[in-house]
Amino acid sequence: MKDKLYDNADSFAMSFDEEWKNMDCDDLRLKIDKVLETLSEHPFLISNPENAKKLAEFRIFSLKKFQ
Repeated sequence: MKDKLYDNADSFAMSFDEEWKNMDCDDLRLKIDKVLETLSEHPFLISNPENAKKLAEFRIFSLKKFQ
């Protein structure tokens, strides 16, 4: 399933989480931007760039998923 990308928030969140774990950066906002750059070809990011960024920020700052 990891090699399949779908144009939806769940697929994007799974890809985002995986890239987040692999990205080395201490500045959270910069790290989000770097992960989004890495995922630039993800269908959800292409079709919904604003929502993709909001979802990324929500996962990091509201859910505190990786703290």
